[in-house]
Amino acid sequence: MSQSSERVRCLLRYLLAAVYLVAGIAHLWVPEKFLAITPEWVPAPRAVILGTGLCEIAGALALLTARSRHLAGIMLALYAIGVFPANIKHALDAGLVWPLPQSWWYHAPRLAFQPVLVWWPLFCAGVIDWPMRRR
Repeated sequence: MSQSSERVRCLLRYLLAAVYLVAGIAHLWVPEKFLAITPEWVPAPRAVILGTGLCEIAGALALLTARSRHLAGIMLALYAIGVFPANIKHALDAGLVWPLPQSWWYHAPRLAFQPVLVWWPLFCAGVIDWPMRRR
């Protein structure tokens, strides 16, 4: 991979780590907002919300550490898949979760962006090279 491609990977890694760090802090700071979109079938929803917040923070920090980056990328990709039911519930129930908008102008792109949230940590962690690999 070229040096400019590595710079892109590094920039995306720091950006993703910041996103997950903020999200993790939000899960711990205002768990009620996340409880509102947690599917009913999730056991011990408050503990799950707090646990996911800790996982997001740990994932963000591990993504920035060379030794744990590969595993962090895989785990954050799996995490993005795991929380997808909450995103669907949020979109379908249209319950107000301030400051998020309650419109399909918000929810449709968010749901469509989910594959990117699976790809992004895998790319940032060097698990996959697509689309930057040499041909």
